[in-house]
Amino acid sequence: MRRRDAFSGLLAGLLPALGHGQSPASSLDPTADAVPIQPAGPGPRSWDSVFRLAARLRKLNHDGLDIAAYAIPPDAMGSSEPAAFHAAVYHAANAALGDLVLGRLRQPSGRGDILRDPAAADFPRWQAELVGAPEPAQLFDRAVDLPEGAAVLRTELAKAGGMVASGGWQPIPPGVATLEPGTVDAARIPALRARLKAEDPVLAAARDGGATYDAPLEAAVRRWQAANGLEVDGRVGAISQAVLNRPASARVAQIRAALDMRRNALRPGDERRIEVNIPEYLLTVQEGSRVLLQMNVIVGKPARATPTMRARMTTVQFNPAWGVPERNAREDLLPRFRRDAAGMTAKGFRLYSVVGGERVQVDPTTVDWSAVRTDRFPYLIRQDAGDDNALGRIKFIMPNSEDIYLHDTPDRALFRRPDRAFSSGCIRLERPNDLLNLVFEGMGWDAARVQRAYDSRQTQSVGLRRSLPVRLHYSTVVVEGSRVRIRPDIYGLDTAYVREMDRGGVRVAAAGGNAR
Repeated sequence: MRRRDAFSGLLAGLLPALGHGQSPASSLDPTADAVPIQPAGPGPRSWDSVFRLAARLRKLNHDGLDIAAYAIPPDAMGSSEPAAFHAAVYHAANAALGDLVLGRLRQPSGRGDILRDPAAADFPRWQAELVGAPEPAQLFDRAVDLPEGAAVLRTELAKAGGMVASGGWQPIPPGVATLEPGTVDAARIPALRARLKAEDPVLAAARDGGATYDAPLEAAVRRWQAANGLEVDGRVGAISQAVLNRPASARVAQIRAALDMRRNALRPGDERRIEVNIPEYLLTVQEGSRVLLQMNVIVGKPARATPTMRARMTTVQFNPAWGVPERNAREDLLPRFRRDAAGMTAKGFRLYSVVGGERVQVDPTTVDWSAVRTDRFPYLIRQDAGDDNALGRIKFIMPNSEDIYLHDTPDRALFRRPDRAFSSGCIRLERPNDLLNLVFEGMGWDAARVQRAYDSRQTQSVGLRRSLPVRLHYSTVVVEGSRVRIRPDIYGLDTAYVREMDRGGVRVAAAGGNAR
């Protein structure tokens, strides 16, 4: 039986036998005679509770859902068509409850990091409680707080929604110069001050410094940068201004996505695992809820985004060589070969051509690089292991269809940047040896043995005694106690998630908790 049909059967047993022309309880019309309801299910039910349920459904936007998706009937129908009203309210409630318990998007497109756990949710139990509860609206108050951090997120959603309702904020005008303490700018400084006042009551209560970047404004900028995961330097350059200029509606969308992603999410077990939060540029190793290691990482630039995925780390490779992907060769290395082919050779890059099915090495200094086109790149490139290798001295392999892995890097300066989307998709590690120590636990590799592997300069692959689960996930909204930190939506995945949430019209619950 389809789940909707099963629910309809439960609901049919609770519909009152109302004759033609009869009206529901006097909450609609104080002068009308109340029609007693004899529910088949447990507990007393009043018409008032049905109207309270409808009223609760009309507040689903406070929970991050779009009320237009549920065909909630108007209260007036309760007077003119009481049985139809009762059925429509409960069908809308069933669909909305499914979205709150199971997630509006059961399986979001292209999101390998999100897995639901329908068996653990036990949605049929929620359905049975919906049709049997004397106050079904209270069921929704429980369901909305099921995900971890949901209460804090809903509070933040209300604040963001209030900003949108009040008109949000005006963007700060563009400018070349960075705004910093002491700057005087008659257009941009007042706009910056007004933008921050919308969120910062301390600045709103402070003396207005006009067109001068004064101390209260600097303090407000630093508070805002800390809250948004940016470098806390009190200077508003291109990155800070771009985040400041995102409309308040974008924040609403990010919080809505965060709420739905948490619904019925598969909970990790106690196994040691590696989590990389892409927009937070952060790797965490955990066992259960215990954090063993955290470090900064560099992720893919938007044009070469790091994909979300789940995999298992199986192998560590010392002194890896780099087989350069074609796109990197065309877009990144070709300009460097044009500038200094000999210098590229000195950095360990080797050039190959395929002749008669055989790979033949080519001397880069003999190539007319000005004639080589990016759309017809005829060479294969490989970089030898060594200090200049783009993968550094160690690579952590987790087999996957995207050929994504974690690795060292010789370019350490980028880890000091607050925005760290610079790679071609793979994850660069700030402290690869710290991760190595954890994944090698119990394998007999002490520091001296590890150093000998490095010093050999030979590529060596070592299988892990136990593979580790790795999740590359995309969570721009992070809850820390009662505090919410919102990171920039660097790949636009939150925007895409909410677009998918709101696409498709009225929701109807179907078999297995899926949507149609």
